[in-house]
Amino acid sequence: MMRARQAAGTGATIASGSRLADFVTLTKPRLNSLVVVTTGVGYLAARGGVDLPVLAHTTVGAALVAGAAAAFNQVAERDLDARMPRTRDRPLAAGRLQPAEAAWFAAMLALAGLVQIGAGANLLAALLALATLVSYAAVYTPLKRRTHWAVLVGAVPGALPVVIGWAAARSLSAEAWSLFALLFVWQLPHFLALAWMYRDDFGRAGLPLLAVIDAGGRRTARHLIVYSALLVPVSLAPVPLGVAGTVYGAGAALLGVGLLVLAGRFAAHRSSERARTLFRATLVYLPVVWLLLLADPA
Repeated sequence: MMRARQAAGTGATIASGSRLADFVTLTKPRLNSLVVVTTGVGYLAARGGVDLPVLAHTTVGAALVAGAAAAFNQVAERDLDARMPRTRDRPLAAGRLQPAEAAWFAAMLALAGLVQIGAGANLLAALLALATLVSYAAVYTPLKRRTHWAVLVGAVPGALPVVIGWAAARSLSAEAWSLFALLFVWQLPHFLALAWMYRDDFGRAGLPLLAVIDAGGRRTARHLIVYSALLVPVSLAPVPLGVAGTVYGAGAALLGVGLLVLAGRFAAHRSSERARTLFRATLVYLPVVWLLLLADPA
């Protein structure tokens, strides 16, 4: 009898731990670590002096709001996730969590994050965080089912965290929007390369992404080249605006040209291997650019 009770207690503990893990998974912690970093970069790039409590409230609050956006996204896309091998084990797609409880969890995260940013930083930063949440969950998520141009809409909430960080430190200006533009454009080759790698998955889900509807990849290649080429001048804008110095400018230019070369290689031979190489290069590009930006102030 005692062993049976112990076994039952152990089973309940495991089940409780599994549910907790599933709720954490809803927030996409690895992906949203990028939100924390970019929010922090925005705050530090503003050069308004570092107030550690404000920085902590802003980055933690941004992480909570981003986690809420990810959870709302999975509630809305649970049917799509269930069709794709890459995502079918997500908590909602697999049926381990119910949509209602996931939605309540997301709402509580969003409220907590917005209050934390508003009280710990300022109202403008909180309003920008709210705009990030709404544009991602209520605009981009449903638009993905209709058109491949949704990627341009999705890049807006993806680029706002750096502006949230800036707004927590000082008033918004052209300098802040130059960082927004850099992050906005960077997401385009990053996502297009990812979409090409998983185009079969996205096709099973019925999403009309460019990589799905463009079977031969010529349009995808053109988009990759255009966006990678655009990233070079956009990444240089912080220099004349006084956000960063010439060392940053040289480094950003070299990194941008490197992405453009890889986009050209993909255009010459449209393979998943070359798309993966470009995707990995975008993962290296952003943290190096952010480090250069912070290390080389104007």
